[in-house]
Amino acid sequence: MRIWCCLCFGEEEDSKKGYKSMRDPILGNNGDESPDENSAFDWRNVFEGVNVAAVVSPQAGAVGDLGVPKNEEIDFDSNWISSTVEVKNESYSGEKMLDVNLNLGLSGEASSSTVLKEDSDRDTCSKRPKVNSFSLDWDNHLLQETSYLCPMNEGGGDVSLSNLLGATDDEGKDSKMEDLDVRMDLTDDLLHMVFSFLEHIDLCRAASVCSQWRAASSHEDFWRYLNFENKQISSNQFEDMCRRYPNATTINLYGTPNIHPLAMKAVSSLRNLETLSLGRGQLGETFFQALTDCHVLRSLTINDATLGNGIQEIPISHDSLRLLQLVKCRVLRVSIRCPQLETLSLKRSSMPHAVLNCPLLHDLDIASCHKLSDAAIRSAATACPLLESLDMSNCSCVSDETLRDIAQTCGHLRVLDASYCPNISLESVRLVMLTVLKLHSCEGITSASMAAIAHSYMLEVLELDNCSLLTSVSLDLPRLQSIRLVHCRKFIDLNLHCGMLSSITVSNCPLLQRINITSSALKKLVLQKQESLTTIALQCPNLLEVDLTECESLTNSVCEVFSDGGGCPVLKSLVLDNCESLTLVAFCSTSLVSLSLGGCRALISLALRCPYLEQVSLDGCDHLEVASFCPVGLRSLNLGICPKMNMLHIEAPQMASLELKGCGVLSEASINCPLLTSFDASFCSQLKDDCLSATTSSCPLIESLVLMSCPSVGCDGLLSLQSLPNLTYLDLSYTFLVTLQPVYESCLQLKVLKLQACKYLTDTSLEPLYKENALPALCELDLSYGTLCQSAIEELLACCTHLSHVSLNGCINMHDLNWGFSGDQLSQIPSVSIPHGSSLGEQQLSNEQPKRLLENLNCVGCPNIKKVLIPMAQGFLLSSLNLSLSGNLKEVDIACYNLCVLNLSNCCSLESLQLECPRLSSLFLQSCNVDEESVEAAVSRCMMLETLDVRFCPKICPLNMTRLRVACPSLKRIFSSLVPS
Repeated sequence: MRIWCCLCFGEEEDSKKGYKSMRDPILGNNGDESPDENSAFDWRNVFEGVNVAAVVSPQAGAVGDLGVPKNEEIDFDSNWISSTVEVKNESYSGEKMLDVNLNLGLSGEASSSTVLKEDSDRDTCSKRPKVNSFSLDWDNHLLQETSYLCPMNEGGGDVSLSNLLGATDDEGKDSKMEDLDVRMDLTDDLLHMVFSFLEHIDLCRAASVCSQWRAASSHEDFWRYLNFENKQISSNQFEDMCRRYPNATTINLYGTPNIHPLAMKAVSSLRNLETLSLGRGQLGETFFQALTDCHVLRSLTINDATLGNGIQEIPISHDSLRLLQLVKCRVLRVSIRCPQLETLSLKRSSMPHAVLNCPLLHDLDIASCHKLSDAAIRSAATACPLLESLDMSNCSCVSDETLRDIAQTCGHLRVLDASYCPNISLESVRLVMLTVLKLHSCEGITSASMAAIAHSYMLEVLELDNCSLLTSVSLDLPRLQSIRLVHCRKFIDLNLHCGMLSSITVSNCPLLQRINITSSALKKLVLQKQESLTTIALQCPNLLEVDLTECESLTNSVCEVFSDGGGCPVLKSLVLDNCESLTLVAFCSTSLVSLSLGGCRALISLALRCPYLEQVSLDGCDHLEVASFCPVGLRSLNLGICPKMNMLHIEAPQMASLELKGCGVLSEASINCPLLTSFDASFCSQLKDDCLSATTSSCPLIESLVLMSCPSVGCDGLLSLQSLPNLTYLDLSYTFLVTLQPVYESCLQLKVLKLQACKYLTDTSLEPLYKENALPALCELDLSYGTLCQSAIEELLACCTHLSHVSLNGCINMHDLNWGFSGDQLSQIPSVSIPHGSSLGEQQLSNEQPKRLLENLNCVGCPNIKKVLIPMAQGFLLSSLNLSLSGNLKEVDIACYNLCVLNLSNCCSLESLQLECPRLSSLFLQSCNVDEESVEAAVSRCMMLETLDVRFCPKICPLNMTRLRVACPSLKRIFSSLVPS
């Protein structure tokens, strides 16, 4: 059975629809159409055992709390006209389900909907939501709270509950929400804990969910702090809030209009008020008189306000006030009598007189009170004998006499900020208990002032920024932990003996020359851009990091400081970048792990005896001539940026990679790296056979050796490679080799051999590869830019079938690549026949397998290649072929089953293209002269082609790419010119 109740506004609408009024039956009154007493509508029977699911209407945006207690009746407004009851029989798992939907119109807008369902699975003893009376004015109360708590109302506009809840006019959502069953059976304690994390606006939103949430959200614990900062709240609204939450303890009225009446209302009606914040307005004298009635007030903050009429004395008297802040306030004279006051701030207030009677005051802030005279400051401070912190920064009239009186009266003073006080020099000032002293931009502070500071033996923090007359600092303070010296233009000498010093900030002191620091707590020292610094002495047993970047005047003696015995026994990181006066650097350290000498252009000699050194940077040391790394813990080293190096000694037990590329004058090298696997000596033109022999003997694990452009290496040096049993990569490009016999004899495990531009090799130098089975493991051979004749190249390609990668780029003797006929040697190569359109897995290949293992062939820029013919049998395993920049190539006929990449770019003479490559995925024809029909026919036989590049092809119209896609449906990317050539 389903009961549908529709309650809405307007008699006319009801009369049109013909709805029958239910107001009287529901209320139990005897109206004109009232049923008899026995059939009266009983709410208790209706809601007995029914679950309430509160659903927020997308239009109204709010839900009332439904239900009526047993002893209460629903008080509907006279505007509620009619309701209809529609009874429907429904079956749900053998049980009857009761749905009650109340559409309540509020404020003339679309009403909320509430769905009530009976859940047969729930035990009758379990908790049921209460059914309470529905108050039609609760939405108005919520709007009142929201209107001056919600940030959305800052513009002065009206706030509706529907806007607050983010409601929309989506009728589809409403229909879905009606079927939603939300069981609000959370315990009150759990709700209280969850709501304690919500802001006020979120509590207002939660209150619109159901009656339980509304009751929980209105708990006074959540409304003890009322923040109206910068809100347009009226006196009536604020009075209403004070009446609603009389136990509020914290109020913020900063930026509200008419702060005086609001403040008066707060102190008069909130007896538990502890913290009050005001500002941006005018406070009359009556407010300060009324403060005495607010007995529990502990904190009062007034910011940017006019006190009184601005020309009268304002007395502030309170027996329990602990904190008082009068910041940026305008007043002629202020008198403060607060026996319990501990913290007072008059910062940036324009008052020429201040009288204090605060015997327990600990913290006084009078910073930037420019109108306070020296005598007024002295009187205010000395009236507080228990003062511990005093901020008088930017009080330009303060004198040494005032400081002396304060030092005598305030024996507990620990923190003093006298920055921007030009008249103080600390002469005869003794602040024995001081722990923090800030003297920024004090023009009277000189080296003589250090005598007074030295008496503050408890000092922990000292800041002397912008003290323009300070020339030297010499302190022996056992508790000093931090010191700042920034922009001290005449500062020359720093001498600190402070055992607990852990932080030093020295910056932009252009005349600083000497630094002497003794500290057991210092772990990091940064002294960047001290251009005049020449001498540094450290006794810091726990120092780990030092950065002296751009200390251009540092001399070679700095090396002794950071070596063993120099005072930094555990130093791990040292940065000396751009120290351009360093010429001879020598470090002997058992702790150093990282060293940076980047940009030391004057460095000519480097000697490192650091067994645990793992990182070294020599970028920009282009004048380094002699280098010794004996011993070091480096795992890799690049000295290619030192072109003038002529002598090198390395002893690195852990080194695996060494790069000397570009050391063109290196003639003497001693390399002892037993774990070295990669050695690059490219362009070491002075490297001779004896040096190479010694290196291979001491580094037997080398796997990769690059000797490109090492013309001094001869047969003796190559024969020494037999000491390298693991050598698999050898680069002898751009050398003057005549024969490869030493390589054949020494490098039996070689897999990669590069012989680019070895123009003195004879035509028969490669015959041992395929006639004598030399280098049986060789799979990659690079003969680019060589002068081997055509027959030697053909024999190599035909007979050296174990090669998988061959590069013949720029070989002028490379003619037609024709594998379609067989000579004396080619006839011995068996063929494999693969019919068109069949795959390898679908055919039974002949018992004879192809002997040619070539997978990658590069013939870039071979000017004499005119024709390429590769049948299926000969190029069976070929996967990549690059013939780009072969300007005379005219005809290409390739049938390769495994070919994936074919590059014919810039073959401007290409006219004929025939392809049968079922696995080809990329075809590059950029700037080719081939016509469109040939390309279409070629790609039609490449069933897996995905990328085609036909840019700048004069005979291919960019507008006809559709034909190519039709011919080859697998194409995904076609690169073509934007406009026809």
